[in-house]
Amino acid sequence: MSIFLIQTLNGLTFASVLFLMAAGFTLIFGLMSIPNMAHGALFMLGGYLCVTLVDAELPFSLATLGSAIVVGILGIALERAILRRIAHNELAQVLATLGIAFVIADSCKTIWGGMPLEIGVPPLLTGAVSLGELTFPLYRLFVMALSVVTAVALDLSLSRTPIGARLRAAVEDRTMARAVGIRVDRLFMTIFFAGAALVGIGGAIGAPILSVSPGLDMEVLPLVLIVVVLGGTGSIPGAMVGSLITGLVHSFGQSVLPEMSYVLLFVPMIVVLAYRPQGLFGRAAA
Repeated sequence: MSIFLIQTLNGLTFASVLFLMAAGFTLIFGLMSIPNMAHGALFMLGGYLCVTLVDAELPFSLATLGSAIVVGILGIALERAILRRIAHNELAQVLATLGIAFVIADSCKTIWGGMPLEIGVPPLLTGAVSLGELTFPLYRLFVMALSVVTAVALDLSLSRTPIGARLRAAVEDRTMARAVGIRVDRLFMTIFFAGAALVGIGGAIGAPILSVSPGLDMEVLPLVLIVVVLGGTGSIPGAMVGSLITGLVHSFGQSVLPEMSYVLLFVPMIVVLAYRPQGLFGRAAA
């Protein structure tokens, strides 16, 4: 029973990091229809920036915030300079963002080298919490709590605030939204910043758990795509459920069938694609 609980908690921790990354992807792809294949590279960049800022003796919270801002600003620059020019051309967007991913990955390797970089848990979150007969790291429980708070905040922001209403209107009909005075370009730029900043936070928060090394971008990108396919594009609850499924399958797969753990991740995705192509929480095409 103890092994089952440990693997469950490990899976929930990994799911929480995945959600922070997938939430940014589903905002950008689901709401702006931009398949951002540079998302994994932005995650890795967030981790590298956090390690550097912590090494510069910034508190972990400020390092995470700084990483989020830098990655968010980079996201805005990419959207304005490149992606806006190839709007509504998904093939061009895929190829362009893949190229951007390689540029970011090679730049990270040039700047930070090829060895894995590790970062310690912030002092306030060191130690462990007793859960019956088990002890579990406090930092991992914090990551889970942060993921839940982020999910609730995003869902409420999109469904119950004026900016969420404007965004839904712009997604449904950009021309009509502009006609009634909604600044669609500025709104979408804000969403791209938020999506990129979220993945920067994910990279920073995940750094003490996963460490940061070249190739991390291409390790996590397929997992995020699986999460978005499972949950449905544009759905924050879907991203959360998809992350939970992927995180738990990853954790138990590595424990029970380590040689098949990566393959097992794709099984839920294949089932969902076969029976509900729009995802568990996605809307069917009209």
